[in-house]
Amino acid sequence: MALCAHMVCGAGAASPWVIRHSQLIQSGRVLDVACGHGRNLRPLLGSDLELFGVDRDPAGFAELNLAGVRTITLDLEQEMDEVLPFEDASFSALIVCNYLHRPLFPRLLKLLAPGGVMIYETFAVGNEEFGKPSRAEFLLKEGELLQLIASDPTVAMEVIAYESGYVDVPKPAQIQRICARRQGGAKQLNRLA
Repeated sequence: MALCAHMVCGAGAASPWVIRHSQLIQSGRVLDVACGHGRNLRPLLGSDLELFGVDRDPAGFAELNLAGVRTITLDLEQEMDEVLPFEDASFSALIVCNYLHRPLFPRLLKLLAPGGVMIYETFAVGNEEFGKPSRAEFLLKEGELLQLIASDPTVAMEVIAYESGYVDVPKPAQIQRICARRQGGAKQLNRLA
């Protein structure tokens, strides 16, 4: 099981990393992988974006569905034959926060449309000093997120922003986070806050 029970950004608050880079999502479909109760989709509600959330636990789906988010209950580790049942290049943005299942990365990259943005944030080696998650399968190795973004030679990604290090808020943690755009499509400005 690769779903992390402890949040980098708190149980109810959207990730500041996701909020900062969500301004790069101009239109289209957005998928939040391991969305939980949808904390990272909430800031996008009311936009013209088509929002999707997938998680193995549908506990938070009723409220998301009422808000117009399409949800899918799927255990991303156990149901590898049905991993993210969407067509390739069908999303303008992917959000992944506090979740790591390395075999899923090639599929995630293929889901991004040309010009699409991936916003990813999760725990890294060194987090075991601060609590959970502490097992190696839940922790990115040094620079691993950069390697995973470049792991499929058929999907060229441009890194917009990358950070690796220690954070204090909402609790001490060691993390890596990246925002990257799939190359291709119309040239877009990467407006940074």
